[in-house]
Amino acid sequence: MVSSWDTRLRKVTDRASQLPLIETAIKKRYGNATYVTNLDLATAGQSNRTWLFDLVESGGSSRRVVLRQETYQGPGNHFLPSDIQYQAILLAREVGVPTPQPFFELNPEDGLGKGFAMEFVEGETLPKKILGDSQFAEIRPKLAFQCGEIFGVLHQTQDSKLDFLRHLPDSLDPVEAQRNRIDEYAEPHPALEVGLKWLEDHRPKNTRRTLVHGDFRNGNLILGPEGIRAVLDWECCHIGNPLEDLGWLCTRSWRFGQFDKPVGGFGKREDLFAGYLSKNQLPDPDEVRYWEIFGLLRWASINLMQAYGHVELGRSSVVFAACGRNCAEIEYDLLKTIDGTLD
Repeated sequence: MVSSWDTRLRKVTDRASQLPLIETAIKKRYGNATYVTNLDLATAGQSNRTWLFDLVESGGSSRRVVLRQETYQGPGNHFLPSDIQYQAILLAREVGVPTPQPFFELNPEDGLGKGFAMEFVEGETLPKKILGDSQFAEIRPKLAFQCGEIFGVLHQTQDSKLDFLRHLPDSLDPVEAQRNRIDEYAEPHPALEVGLKWLEDHRPKNTRRTLVHGDFRNGNLILGPEGIRAVLDWECCHIGNPLEDLGWLCTRSWRFGQFDKPVGGFGKREDLFAGYLSKNQLPDPDEVRYWEIFGLLRWASINLMQAYGHVELGRSSVVFAACGRNCAEIEYDLLKTIDGTLD
C-alpha cells in the first residue's frame, strides 16, 4: 500500500512537475524574460528539500540559486517553519555571520509549498572530504578557531531583535522540548530517560541567552581552501544559552570518527574557545560539556523523529529507516559520556 505522503513526496521530487512551477515563481519576481535551466534535486532532505538551478536573466547572465522546501510534517517536529528560518538568516547576515544571501520566500500562489530561495555558495560541505581532502590540509587546523569567531559574532545579536523566536519550545526550555518530543514518539527509551534526568540535575547556572544556531556542525558549513565561506541550515535556531552551539559542534556524533579532535573532527576545544574569546567572553568548559551531553540526547531525539516519519507517516527512505538504528548508537555514546568513559 502506498501512503498519501509517499505519493506527494514522489510528486514534489519529480523534476518535470516542479520545473514549470519554479520557473513561474522566478518570472513573477524577476520578469518574464527570465527562465530556469539546469534544475537538479540536490537532496531529498531530512528537514528541507533542496533544489539547485540556474536563473538566466534577460541579458543572458545567469546565477546559481538554491530553493529550499519544507518536508517533515509529523509530530515532534524539531525543524522550524521556513519563514522563521528566513528571518534568522537575514538577522545573522546583519550581525556579520557568513550565510548565503536570501532572495525571496515562496507564497501559496507559487504552488511549491513553504520555502525560500537563496544564493548558491560554491564550496565543500561533505565532512569526509573536509576531514580528508588535501585541499583543506592547510586550513583544517584553523577551522576550530574560525568556528569560535563565528559563534562569538553570532552570540552578540541584540535581544530586542529576537522576538520572532521567543515562542519556540527550544527557546522556552530546551530540555523540556526534547522530553516532549521523545514522548510524542511513544517508544520506551530508558537511556534517554537517564539522559534527561542528568540534564535536569545538572542545569548550568549561566542564564545568558542569545541567538543560537542550533545545528552548527561539520556538514552544515561551506568550505573553501581559505576556510568557512557560509553557515547553512538554520531550521533549528532559537533563543538559548550560547554555549549550546559550542557543545553541539563538539558532540561526539559530529566528529565523524576523528574522536581525538572533538571540534567537528578537525580541531581542539582550546582553539574553539580561543576563537570565541577573540569576539566574545571566555566559555566555561564544564558548561560546554553539559551541552555536548545535551547534544547527544537531542540528536537521538531527531533520529527518532526521522524513524517515526518512515514507519508511521510513509516518509519512506533508507536513510530515515537507518535513523532508528542510529538511535541505539547515540544512546550508548550518551551513557558513556555521562559516566566519563568517553570524551
